[in-house]
Amino acid sequence: MKPAPFVHLAPDSLMDALEMLSEHTPDARVLAGGQSLVPLMNFRLSQPSCLIDINSISGLAYINDNGDHIAIGAMTRERCIENSDLVRNCIPLLYEATSYIGHAPIRNRGTIGGSIANADPAAEYPAVTLALDCQMILHSVRGVRRVSAAQFFNGIMSSVLEPDELLVEIIVPKRVGCFGSAFMEVTRRHGDFALVGIAAQLTLSGKNVTDVQLAACGVGPTPIRLSLAEHEISEHGMTDIAVKSAARAAANEVNPTGDLHATADYRRRLTAVLTWRALLKAQERARKSA
Repeated sequence: MKPAPFVHLAPDSLMDALEMLSEHTPDARVLAGGQSLVPLMNFRLSQPSCLIDINSISGLAYINDNGDHIAIGAMTRERCIENSDLVRNCIPLLYEATSYIGHAPIRNRGTIGGSIANADPAAEYPAVTLALDCQMILHSVRGVRRVSAAQFFNGIMSSVLEPDELLVEIIVPKRVGCFGSAFMEVTRRHGDFALVGIAAQLTLSGKNVTDVQLAACGVGPTPIRLSLAEHEISEHGMTDIAVKSAARAAANEVNPTGDLHATADYRRRLTAVLTWRALLKAQERARKSA
């Protein structure tokens, strides 16, 4: 199929894009990588009257070390993140999760901002932003606001992003000390969306866990922070009993639905297994970083 008729606008500055978005809202959509929007338009599941193409705007694609955090421009291609030594060294969880996204041609075009703004609960980046306590920088003609990942996602492919707002930057806090991370997911085929995905990160001081972050994708209407599972590890450390308790807690926290790919019970079991495996892998990597 072909998309319904629309007006194509190609601003060459951020301010032009924001003004166009304000003028044409709520019927406008922003085109970044187009890996989700274009198929939806071709199937006429999305029929915007105006498409604002931000690919010509310079300055929205970058990965900068800003001391206590890494700033990533929303138009940074997933392939650039995958090839970034800065991301590999400072945000290994984001680096590892990127390798699970689709296939290389998709990562060549797809952008981190587009994936986060799309808010697909089965996508990798939304869960990773939760686990990393990221901040989203949103711009509009009305001003700039900062929203935490914990507050950003509010439904299936839905977020707090207003119709006239543009996600411009993702702020990723740096971790200090001995930390390790792991991202694991199960898919029906390589490149498919995850049936379940788990993002885990641990910080150790000797044998003690000083910080733990866990989040899941594919198991609810939004990505889910696994706070009860985190509590088990924070309170009891990485003992065998605590890790098993955390895995059970994670399975109880999620709210999956069944579909033709997997039942809800199967997704819960996967959540427990992947949480257990991701925690152990993160611990192993944290110890190696000491």
